Amino acid sequence: MQERQVSSDRLGAFSDAVIAVIITIMVLELKGPEGPALADLLPLWPTAITYAASYVFIAVIWVNHHHLLHLVRHPTPLLI
Repeated sequence: MQERQVSSDRLGAFSDAVIAVIITIMVLELKGPEGPALADLLPLWPTAITYAASYVFIAVIWVNHHHLLHLVRHPTPLLI
């Protein structure tokens, strides 16, 4: 049986999909304000700050991952 070579672009696309799923799950946990007034957003500030920090953390990991994948010529099963 011949082993197929996986390209680093395909590995990058897979990691993009995983990050998208993680961010989607994070958004599903957000709750809306109780009312339509701007003052109703005030009690939600800890959640908003936590979400923003988590998003930045994941974005930094994603950017670093893409920079590292540019150095990969042929991904091995061990890398995957």
